[in-house]
Amino acid sequence: MYANHKRIAFKTIVIKEIRRFSRIWVQTLVPPAITIALYFVIFGNLVGRRVGDMGGFQYMEFIVPGLIMMSVIQNSYSNVVSSFFSQKFQRSIEELLVSPVPNYVILSGFVVGGMARGLAVGVIVTALSLFFADIQIAHPLITVTVILLTSVVFSLAGFINAVYANSFDDISIVPTFVLTPLIYLGGVFYSTQMLPPFWQAISALNPIFYMVNTFRYGFLGSSDVDVIWAFIILGVFAVSLYGGCIWLLRHGTGIRF
Repeated sequence: MYANHKRIAFKTIVIKEIRRFSRIWVQTLVPPAITIALYFVIFGNLVGRRVGDMGGFQYMEFIVPGLIMMSVIQNSYSNVVSSFFSQKFQRSIEELLVSPVPNYVILSGFVVGGMARGLAVGVIVTALSLFFADIQIAHPLITVTVILLTSVVFSLAGFINAVYANSFDDISIVPTFVLTPLIYLGGVFYSTQMLPPFWQAISALNPIFYMVNTFRYGFLGSSDVDVIWAFIILGVFAVSLYGGCIWLLRHGTGIRF
């Protein structure tokens, strides 16, 4: 009977999260699609013609996986951080925490909600990319696995940001000053093989670099990183962040103002 209660709680949180962003789809799904479409037009068509080939592929084909990954990362993160902080700010999260719902069920509900928005935007961006490039997926299983793991990692990261945030300004600091630079320096628009050895070593410290390149390997069959090593890094981040989130929920750190 208790297992059924947990399933109901999980389903309720997930449905609430999905309805939250789908109800205002003009604000949550359309803007990222328009932004990425502009990237396709400006970087892919206009700049790409001058760049030529990148990593043995047409420049448009090269940047498509990175732009899809970028949209998934940003939206998975932003959905969880905004949703959880809003409930914390309104103090409605306290009602959920005192209920007989295990912490891992609460966390899983928010994470799946973040994944749903991230993957929804990813699907929209993928559909848009069909108008600009001929997409062939070389390794479908790797492609799906890495995009799911990445959305999990950044949903968990968004949860941690929301827990420690004390104002609405705090939930924009990490995306602006940490997440965006890491994405742009993660090989979305270029191959790190073009960089000097020093900057290649610096890029190797960026976790998003491994996510983007593994996803690109799934699409194109070519990558600047070892795919197995990239999956190990992804797994370590997912497990570590999950453990950190559970610990924060268990101790109530930063949840109450």
